[in-house]
Amino acid sequence: MRSHTRTGILLALSVAACAGALTVPAQAAAAVPGSGALDWRTCGAKGSAPGSECASLPVPLDYRKPSGPTVDIAVSRLRSDRPGARRGTLLLIAGGPGGSGVEAVAREGEKVRQATQGSYDVVGIDPRGVGGSTAADCGIAEDDRQLVEFRAWPRPDGDISEGVARARRIAEACARNGGDVVRSLTTRNEARDIDSFRRALGEKKLSAVGVSYGTYVGAVYAQMFPERTDRWVLDSSLDPDPSRVGRGWLAGMAPGAEESLPDFARWATDPARGKDRLAERPEDVRPVFLTLASELDRKPRTFKDTGHRLTGNALRQSLQLSLYDPDRYPQAAALIRAARSGGDSPLTVPDPFPDPLPQRDAAVFAGVVCNDASWSRDVSSYERAVAADRARYPLTAGMPASITPCAFWKGEPAEKPTRITSRGPSNILMVQNLRDPATPYRGALKMRAALGDRARLVSVDAGGHGVWLDTGNACSDRAVSRFLVTGQRPAGDVLCTAEGQRSQ
Repeated sequence: MRSHTRTGILLALSVAACAGALTVPAQAAAAVPGSGALDWRTCGAKGSAPGSECASLPVPLDYRKPSGPTVDIAVSRLRSDRPGARRGTLLLIAGGPGGSGVEAVAREGEKVRQATQGSYDVVGIDPRGVGGSTAADCGIAEDDRQLVEFRAWPRPDGDISEGVARARRIAEACARNGGDVVRSLTTRNEARDIDSFRRALGEKKLSAVGVSYGTYVGAVYAQMFPERTDRWVLDSSLDPDPSRVGRGWLAGMAPGAEESLPDFARWATDPARGKDRLAERPEDVRPVFLTLASELDRKPRTFKDTGHRLTGNALRQSLQLSLYDPDRYPQAAALIRAARSGGDSPLTVPDPFPDPLPQRDAAVFAGVVCNDASWSRDVSSYERAVAADRARYPLTAGMPASITPCAFWKGEPAEKPTRITSRGPSNILMVQNLRDPATPYRGALKMRAALGDRARLVSVDAGGHGVWLDTGNACSDRAVSRFLVTGQRPAGDVLCTAEGQRSQ
């Protein structure tokens, strides 16, 4: 489910998922007033799966005030094509924060339906603020929504003062313009919205596949509503430690990139690349890249197609995102080759970041991450963290430890972060690549430990972000599909290699 997982953690979605975001036509997706039912209509957006249906579900803006204002949540459904085999409803929980479940169904629903042999209606939800749901909008300036700026990459000397100023502007814009919708963006509210969707579907229980940030949503739902979970899959899990929500996820990108680079390096030095090889040996790729990034720090190049500059940080950002998916390796290698070419002429390779983040993407990311937990307000603590991170993980140059708008967020979180525990049914299957650049394996191990006997873990000897129907590993695909169809999990944790499966 490559395009599904490309909505992966912390604004990777901005590069891929939002390029073709699907919306639900308002005139064809209204809920039946006062009935709690869903008025399903044929999905009208380009790219919708044949036979898929769309609707809109009103949910409370604030669940503490169930009779108060509402927001609309866009939902979609692809019914089972084998009614005799149907056993329930399978929810695709997209990543992000900010991924679209409606888009996941449109792009991946048929593949999922086939992999599960028609056992489910496949459904998706656009979290509040996202896609066809009531929009989130902070009114953030366009320059501050450029990905390399929004992510607060430090200057070449490690200075974060520009990032501090930008984080403050974004936080102030959200406080000024975001209103109650942005203040309501939390993982726990997404879990509540999912449960409202379950009730509207008339289902006693849901099955689900959560990917990337969607694993945290799925884990929170399973903690809040354990008796309403059927078969639960967490693909590419985040560390659920409530003291590190958001902050820890960002920090994981630094070791994740370092652990994933060898996969790219082996690909880029394979003799099959011919004249396009980046180096003769895999161990040479890292110094080649770091040297080039330093050169671009001093003397950026310019893209012919957009006029944007290719700085060292833009190169680092491009590689970091390319590590999510081996299908992106050729583009990353082409950019590195072009940037290594001599001269000052404009680069003819495509600019990897031609457009700023859409308003709703930036608002949803900031809202969820900043509303979910308290963040340090001490700027000097970020300066120290960046200095340490730059020394330890040069590939990402301190970005994962840098300051975010959360340091200046107005107000405290309305709820405490959810602590994931071993209390609940033993019906969770985790699946995880050993070398994941976005949600590192060490975080998945912490999710596994928190869930205890509720879960089993299928580890995969592979790189990239996203496993089921992604890596081409027959062992892990078979384990997930078998669980969803039959309920059978491995007796214990297992490791899937290219050759097969073995116990851990």
